[in-house]
Parts: sequence; structure tokens; C-alpha cells
Amino acid sequence: MPFATGAQARIRTNTPAENAYIALDASSKNISLRQLRLSTGKRINNAADDVAGYITSRALQARNGTMKAALKTVSDALNVTSILQDALDNINGLVTLIKESASSAASGALGTDEKVALAKAAYRMAQQIQTVVDSTVFGGRQLLDSTFYGDFIIGSNASHNLLTISIDMTSSNVDFNVASNNFVVNSIGNGNFAGVSNLNLEALNNVSDTDLGIFSTSMMNLTLASLSNALNNANKVAAYLGGIQNRLQSQEELLKSQIVNYNAAISRLEDSDVAQEQLELIKAQFLQQASLVSLAQANQNGAAFLNLIRG
Repeated sequence: MPFATGAQARIRTNTPAENAYIALDASSKNISLRQLRLSTGKRINNAADDVAGYITSRALQARNGTMKAALKTVSDALNVTSILQDALDNINGLVTLIKESASSAASGALGTDEKVALAKAAYRMAQQIQTVVDSTVFGGRQLLDSTFYGDFIIGSNASHNLLTISIDMTSSNVDFNVASNNFVVNSIGNGNFAGVSNLNLEALNNVSDTDLGIFSTSMMNLTLASLSNALNNANKVAAYLGGIQNRLQSQEELLKSQIVNYNAAISRLEDSDVAQEQLELIKAQFLQQASLVSLAQANQNGAAFLNLIRG
């Protein structure tokens, strides 16, 4: 703390000038600080500016980075479920068309040729199902061929933030499997489609005027029942994915809100108040000018007393 001193009839020691110099140095440093904060936009540019604030802001930034990564993971999971939902809707329509063909073939008013034509048309739909399965890909991975399994970390630290998506529409999936014990729904590939055992859609192509096969009167009830089960199971999987999508969308909204709040908290800690810093800068510049004038005046005090020696 500087003190004003009197009796300055000395030429060897100039305390007023030293006080003025200290004040000038302080105001110059203050100007440099304000200019730094204005140029960077940050109140905390290093740990020395605010030790506690520096630690808190860095912790918030790390947390925020984790949430941004989780948000990206949520987006990936939403992409997967959206692609799957679209594919399942397509498959639902195709299975419905196959079932309609089978229902039409069950009419006693139709002849053998008409039933064969319906079976061949249904087989084309079965081929398209396989095309849908083969083309439902994300990140180079097949989503509907019963091999897809993905873990998505949609949060930051708790175990319930782990979301697993696994789509297996074969008979091994106990959640969606309904056995007919007669046919295998095989979408031209090598497995049970939609969890219905022993209905082979390849059999649609084997229907002929000499052997109606699964379109025969004795087999039609089982064919229709199995197709109904397949359609129902596909709808169950779509509903399952719908529930996942609802959760993901909720998590997405939560993360976006949290990221904004964390950004605001970091800003309150780190960012400089431009108006306040400008006021402090003007004040420091005024003090700097005043210190320069005071220093110049104090340096002239000793010269005045030299006149006594000259006299």
C-alpha cells in the first residue's frame, strides 16, 4: 500500500516518483489484462486468472465432450432403428401381398392355372423380401440377417446408459418366435423368417398345375396361419423398435438440453463481460495517464532543490 510522503527536500531519494512508477506499472498490467480478455473473449485464459474457476470449467468441458459423443451415438442408433423400421414396413407390405395371394388361392371359384399364377406372383414378393433383407445395411453391416448386434452408449457413466439393439427374426428369437410346426418362412435365404418354423417360401415357386403344394386345399389353412404369424411377428419387431426409437428421441432431447446448459455454465465461468472489461480498460488507461503525469512531476522535485546548491 503506497503512502504519500512530504519533506521532499532531497535529491538522492525520490519516493514520490517511485510510488508513481509503481502505480504506472500496475495500471499498465491492468491494461494488458483487459486487452487480453477483450481480444480472446475469455475471462480465464490460464489457471492463474481463477484457480477454482479454471478447475470447474475444465471439468465441465470434459463432461460436455462426453455428452456430445453420446449424442452422436444416439444419432447412430436412431439411424439404425429408422432404417430397420423402413425395411420392416416394406416387408410387412410384401408379406401382406403374399397372404392376400394365398387367401385368393383359397377360393374354390379359382382354377388350377389361376392358383399357380397367384403362387408365382407371391414368390416374386418373397424374392423381394430377400432383396430388402440384403439391402438393409448400415455401416457395412447387415441389419436383418439375424447377425446384427450393437451396443450403444447413449449416456455418460451409468449402466442403464448401455442400449443393446439386436434384431434376429429367426426361430431362435424366443421373443418373436411363433411355431407352426409345419412350414419354414425362409425369405429365399437360409433361416426362418419372422420366427415361424417350417414354412419355406421357396415352396411358392414349386406350386404347379400337377402339384399345388402349399396352395392345395389340405395345406391352405396352415399356409394362411403361418403367414399370419409371420406378419404378426414382423409387426412385433417393428413395435419393439418403435419403443427403442421413443427412448432414443427422449435421450437425444435430454442430451441437447444438457449440452446447452453446460455450454452456458462454461460461458459464465470463462467468458469475459465485454462491457465490464471495456469500462475497466478505460479506467486503467486514465490511471496510466495520471501516473505518467505524476511521475514526470515527481522527477522534477529534485531539480528544484538543486537551485539551492547553485546559489
